[in-house]
This record gives sequence, structure tokens and C-alpha cells, in this order.
Amino acid sequence: MDTVGIAAAINQYGFPIIAAFGLGYFIYYIWTWVTQEVDPVVNESHMTLIALIDRIRMLDNDLIRLNTKLNMILQEQEKNGKGVKNEISTSNDTKPAAVENSSSRSL
Repeated sequence: MDTVGIAAAINQYGFPIIAAFGLGYFIYYIWTWVTQEVDPVVNESHMTLIALIDRIRMLDNDLIRLNTKLNMILQEQEKNGKGVKNEISTSNDTKPAAVENSSSRSL
């Protein structure tokens, strides 16, 4: 429509009626855009999100399983007298001089 046609429509029907039709068209345009363009992308993203959540759960279960196995191995080594704690405590007793100096400076 040209400006003369819009002015004639406003003159004949009034501004509120023409504004209501304009807003109605705007709502229709937004509704079709959302349903045709945005909705499919959101649905695809939703399915991708579900797949990622499933993968995270599987990784979490794997980590729990590995942690349990590691704890069992450490317990068996302690029972058999091959404790890892003895090796760690001896390595902590002999600190390099650079480490001792840097730790005293930070206090």
C-alpha cells in the first residue's frame, strides 16, 4: 500500500482500527516465524542436549566404577603390606631446598 491508501484507510476507518490490523499482522508474522524457523532448531537442540546428558551420565558411572576399583586395589595393597602411603611419606620427608624456601616466603 502506498501512503495515500493508508491515509484514506485511516480517514475512513480511524487510526485505532488500522493500528489493530497492523498489530494483528505483526503477531501473525512473528507466530509463523517462530513456528517455522525457531521451533525446529529448538527441538533439534533439545535432542542434542538429551544425548549429551546421557553421555555425561555414562562418564560419571565410569568414573565411579574406576574409583571403586582403585580403592579396592589400594585396600588390597595395604592388607598385603605393600602400602603406597609408606612411599609417599618418605618422599615428603626429603623436600628440595627451593620448595622449603618458597613455602616459608608465602607465610
